[in-house]
Amino acid sequence: MFSKFVLALVLSLCAGGVHAECSAEIPFKMPEIKAPSFPNRSFDIRKYSAVGDGKTLNTKAFADAVAACSKAGGGRVLVPAGTWLTGPIHLKSNINLHIQKGAQLVFSANFNDYLPPVFTRWQGMECYNYSPMIYARDCTNIAITGEGTIGGQGEAWWPFRKQKRAAAAKLYDAICAGVPVKDRVFGSEEFLSLRPSLIQPINCKNVLIEGITVGNGPMWTVHPVYCENLLVRRITVNTNGPNTDGLVPDSCKNVIIEDCLFSTGDDCIVIKSGLDADGWRVNRPSENIVIRRCRTQHGHGGVVIGSEMSGGVRNVFISDCRFDGTQRGIRMKSRQGRGGVVENIWVRDVTMGQIPRDAITVSMLYGAGAVAPRTLEPPTFRGIHIKNVTCKKAGRAIELIGLPDKPIENITLEGISIAADVGVQCANVRDVRLKNVQVAAKDGPVIQLADARDVTISGSKCPEGTDVFLKVQGGKTSGIHLVGNDLSKAKTGVVAGEDVPAGAVDKG
Repeated sequence: MFSKFVLALVLSLCAGGVHAECSAEIPFKMPEIKAPSFPNRSFDIRKYSAVGDGKTLNTKAFADAVAACSKAGGGRVLVPAGTWLTGPIHLKSNINLHIQKGAQLVFSANFNDYLPPVFTRWQGMECYNYSPMIYARDCTNIAITGEGTIGGQGEAWWPFRKQKRAAAAKLYDAICAGVPVKDRVFGSEEFLSLRPSLIQPINCKNVLIEGITVGNGPMWTVHPVYCENLLVRRITVNTNGPNTDGLVPDSCKNVIIEDCLFSTGDDCIVIKSGLDADGWRVNRPSENIVIRRCRTQHGHGGVVIGSEMSGGVRNVFISDCRFDGTQRGIRMKSRQGRGGVVENIWVRDVTMGQIPRDAITVSMLYGAGAVAPRTLEPPTFRGIHIKNVTCKKAGRAIELIGLPDKPIENITLEGISIAADVGVQCANVRDVRLKNVQVAAKDGPVIQLADARDVTISGSKCPEGTDVFLKVQGGKTSGIHLVGNDLSKAKTGVVAGEDVPAGAVDKG
């Protein structure tokens, strides 16, 4: 009872924006974000001939309600209890789409209902494609709220996955050939179809998404693009289809994500900013993003950055989250050819349960994706600070992997406690500080370094039965310092490969 009271108090303090009580710990400047307000007018979709029987297609009724609300100067488009089948809903400025408790919004499985194509961003590439199911373009003050549910009937769209690479390759070819965005037109039942997002506000300001429960959609679930002043709170995302990432802020600025629950068919929360050349052309980073008090139950990653990060990602603060059931916990991923800069990322006070793969991973060797880059432009990862993270059981505790000609730089890991099959593995890194990192590794050394420069390991305590605490390899390795560690329970403290230069390791 006490915990519920405290939570309610915290939420009331934070309601409407980032106030001093809630923002004191944010390690970068962030403007106050307030929830948009709306005129006290309500437009019940039933007054526009909507029928909540789950069979009648209500696309026109929704369009008429939105039009009437907009003409009046804004307000609430009300979706009452019932099952409401519809095609795409296109919002306008100053409209709150409110889905009441007991209301089920179900989207049509007829692909033609989502034509004509609309402007969108598909996996980091601009084009015209099937309309997202809830869509808003160039709007100010919009919201999707309520305690109702949204279902995208994604099962009908998921077979498109088989054609994904061919369709993505055609779009990527068009970008490389300089085809204007207006001529990159997709959206058909032919083999070049691209699955749309379920919810997508694009180029909107002052956006609120609150309270709703969202089920299976065609692809990315909640996908804000080019949005500014975005508040997402107390939503539940429950998906199980291919590429059904939960929440994907894409080249968005000034974002709060809080008190949400995710169980997804891909990453739970993933920050993106465009793919390769199209991301560089648009050149809009994702920045000033706060993620707090979110939980996961299933998915590929808890909070992820990339791999489409060519426009840059900066000023991200992740705190007080719990990840359980995801393959990875914190993940930052990219590859040669992406370009872009990921910097000033802060993670604090995160707990993890069962994580089959990596509890924490920052890697430039991501090999998946719909298309392969056609340049050698390397990404940049720097200024990443992770503190107070615990994990009950992971496949691998920590992975930091840069490129030979572009190491990951300026990384701090502090107050980390992880039990894992494999410990800490770092390659092509520079300026790394491991402070009070306690890892119980079942197999292999606790920490492995390859071609690592300027690494300080301090305050670690070797667990009972450890064979090797630190293994060092690579001809580029230099400036490895061990300070104040307890290695008394390790059979061997440090092992250095023959290729490691003399004096590269200071055992303290």
